[in-house]
Amino acid sequence: MARILIASQPIAGHLLPLLPVARELAARGHELRWYTGRKYAARVRAAGAAFEPFTLARDYDDRAFGVAFPGRDALSGLRQVQFDTRHIFVGQMLPQLRDLQALHRAWPWEVTLAEQTLSAGLLLEELGGPPCALLGVLPLGIHSRDTAPFGPGLPPMRGPLGRARNAALRRVTQRVVFGGADRDLRAVCRSLGIPERPFEPPIPPTLLLQASVPGVEYAVSDRPPQLHFIGALTPPAPPGAALPDWWPDVQRADRPVVVVTQGTIATDPRDLILPTVRALADEPVLVVAAGVRDPAALGELPANARTAPFLPFDRMLPHASVYVTNGGYGGVQLALSHGLPVLSAGTTEDKLEVGRRVQVAGVGLRLGTRTPAPGAVRRAVRRLLREPRFRERAQTLRAEFRAHDAPREAADLIEGLLQGR
Repeated sequence: MARILIASQPIAGHLLPLLPVARELAARGHELRWYTGRKYAARVRAAGAAFEPFTLARDYDDRAFGVAFPGRDALSGLRQVQFDTRHIFVGQMLPQLRDLQALHRAWPWEVTLAEQTLSAGLLLEELGGPPCALLGVLPLGIHSRDTAPFGPGLPPMRGPLGRARNAALRRVTQRVVFGGADRDLRAVCRSLGIPERPFEPPIPPTLLLQASVPGVEYAVSDRPPQLHFIGALTPPAPPGAALPDWWPDVQRADRPVVVVTQGTIATDPRDLILPTVRALADEPVLVVAAGVRDPAALGELPANARTAPFLPFDRMLPHASVYVTNGGYGGVQLALSHGLPVLSAGTTEDKLEVGRRVQVAGVGLRLGTRTPAPGAVRRAVRRLLREPRFRERAQTLRAEFRAHDAPREAADLIEGLLQGR
């Protein structure tokens, strides 16, 4: 059996999809260590891995970024994304690399498995370390002549005109929009004596595991051979999680159930959860708001609304008819794996890209705003419930997802990398 290092940012949407993969690898007898922030030490150990903390790299809490990265909380929109790329991702590459180098000297491992935003494993490989496989936990944003640069959520465009547009936009994005991160990354490469690379989603030389299916992502003519779609990854429930006392209302619901969630980062309920609850208060549906940290902060709920801090999606989604989201990638994959049409309303982080994929795939609607009006939500949910094409397309993708066993496929591919296949 092999030694495998897992590496991830301490961000729920980046780390949690790795948990079922870690469990599968541990069940096969591999020795695992996991490099991440201290907040997730217990979850890491429960998955069968020894915990290795950020040491030289700056540790942080994904629900309080501003504590470790002063100035971030005062920013929003594109400026916050620019801050994150420079200070949280590129800015931490060198200290994360130094942590990995020290760990590799003390505990030599054979393969690194990292989520796509922790690129220090790729740097270590380029400097002669073990091969690094990446898990794609965000929309597939790797360089393609057929797609616009990652970030603004522009639709793909093929053909000579489209490719000219894409190339021009890529230059502008690298030099202007993410110019600071691009310059910083090139400086990191120069300091290590390795070829400079532009700032864009990385393509590992050997293995890229995308936690999705081709029907969700854009069809491109230059897909790299090391890319493998593995399907949706369902994180295990946190310790002590229990179903709410109103759960029987879901089980015996005689009307459509609409699930609304804002994920784990952009969690102000005034953005989407409250507009959705208000929009559907008089509709013949049951509204379930998942992931609300403080349900009391929502005030008095309509009679057809329920809420809880945590709901296991593997239990909740089979009862649902529509999934309303601010665009978290992992949640959308889980919704589509259950054949649910999606309403996507987010604009932060990668959420414009998620919303565009929902639209292009024909599985739902995008509102293109972080704070939709209740009327817009109501009209969109009505369409998703009444127009069968959205559910039919989502059911097609459900069949695509069901053809995969994501943890098993990921483990098989990693073992193939270990064996040099």
